Amino acid sequence: MNSKRRILLIATGGTIASQVTDHGLKPGLDAEQLLSYIPELADEFLIDAVQVCNIDSTNMTPEIWGQIVAAVEAKYLYYDGFVVCHGTDTMAYTSAALSYMIQNSNKPIVVTGAQKPINEVNTDARQNLIDSIRYAGDPDSQGVTLVFNGNVIAGTRARKTYAHSYNAFSSVNFPVLAVIQEKKIIRFIPQQTYTEPVHFSYRMNDSIVVLKLIPGTKPELVEYLFQNYDCLVIESFGVGGIPQSLQETFYEQMEKWISKGKLVVMATQVANEGSNMEIYEVGQRFKEDFHLMEAYDMTLEATITKLMYLMSICGRNYTAIYDGFYKTINYDILSRS
Repeated sequence: MNSKRRILLIATGGTIASQVTDHGLKPGLDAEQLLSYIPELADEFLIDAVQVCNIDSTNMTPEIWGQIVAAVEAKYLYYDGFVVCHGTDTMAYTSAALSYMIQNSNKPIVVTGAQKPINEVNTDARQNLIDSIRYAGDPDSQGVTLVFNGNVIAGTRARKTYAHSYNAFSSVNFPVLAVIQEKKIIRFIPQQTYTEPVHFSYRMNDSIVVLKLIPGTKPELVEYLFQNYDCLVIESFGVGGIPQSLQETFYEQMEKWISKGKLVVMATQVANEGSNMEIYEVGQRFKEDFHLMEAYDMTLEATITKLMYLMSICGRNYTAIYDGFYKTINYDILSRS
């Protein structure tokens, strides 16, 4: 009987699979070609590969997230771990989305990629792919993670913080789960225990928009967004609040639309330490008057994808969405004060 752990590589394109063209880098290598660059792992693992798409991650969509989920579910019983090769630009969104779309998984689903194509000489792609397969093949790994530059980050805590450097991703408001050094996995966070069976979901409601406040944001923009989206995530200044110039419009629009099931969630433009609308008058009154949800220490990527997931399963049931939003999934929210 073969004792090697079985890994399924799910390729979606991205820089790791890109080739040089007359118009810049473009994804071209397929899943099998990616594996050809890491032949040494064949002695340790049985690795198969499937191609979901071959796109620049700028073109990632919720529909493709559903295809990735389907690829995992179709082979879930046959493999010990899964590695999703992905472009870096929207990788944090995908790792967060998969955290909600694939829950209670005792098997690891690892998202990875590279800052340079795997066929270049000085690339981070080979090491990232080797680390990801090694992590996915470890019996103690589980759930959705992002592996990059030797760091294992919870799927809901990753954010791309460097555009070109190999240490492109940071774990925001939460420590890295583990690091991978010289073939060894050094773990810092105990693994979770799942009491419920693995659950797969395909639908995401993308009627959501982010309003990043700037000094001088026009009230007319607020009115338009309320009219055309079911959920408005406000990236406010500091710990969270509404500028005086927008307060009248916000009150009018929230009184009009919240009673019809539309959502408003307050987040912050500051990457670390999170929001707290109760500190200043510009935030506290709005939160109290409209029972607003607040992202606290969640990343923007996790906030958006969690809302997409909840809106798809809860419809316009505000209470269900509110309760679900504050239920911790894959370490996504810790603080509510």
